[in-house]
Amino acid sequence: MLYSKKVLKHFQNPHNQGVIKDADAVGEAGNLKCGDIMKIYLKIKKQENKKTKKQENVIKDIKFETLGCAAAIAVSSALTDMVKGMTLDEAMGLTKDKIVEELDGLPPIKIHCSMLGLEALRKAISEYKG
Repeated sequence: MLYSKKVLKHFQNPHNQGVIKDADAVGEAGNLKCGDIMKIYLKIKKQENKKTKKQENVIKDIKFETLGCAAAIAVSSALTDMVKGMTLDEAMGLTKDKIVEELDGLPPIKIHCSMLGLEALRKAISEYKG
């Protein structure tokens, strides 16, 4: 199985790995078939949108804990890089295709890893929105 250079880079040196002890929200997703488990921690802050002058919830910090294969860890790392600084609505609009594109592709058998990352992120956001 061949991984892109970006996948290997994120796997070997993952970004945003760890725990946020006072997280505003936590989301977890797992796949019983492959055994991967991802946990996403969010720290949210209110910030004024300069165009609309409305307050928006923005992802100030994000961390992850992932038990899984190289693709699962790379997806978690890339996903956290991508959404840091986004509004919650922007983050909810992220797709698996964008994550796969950010990693310069994933082997077809590993595409499900991108879905796990999104599922954990969306659960955390839904928890925050309550």
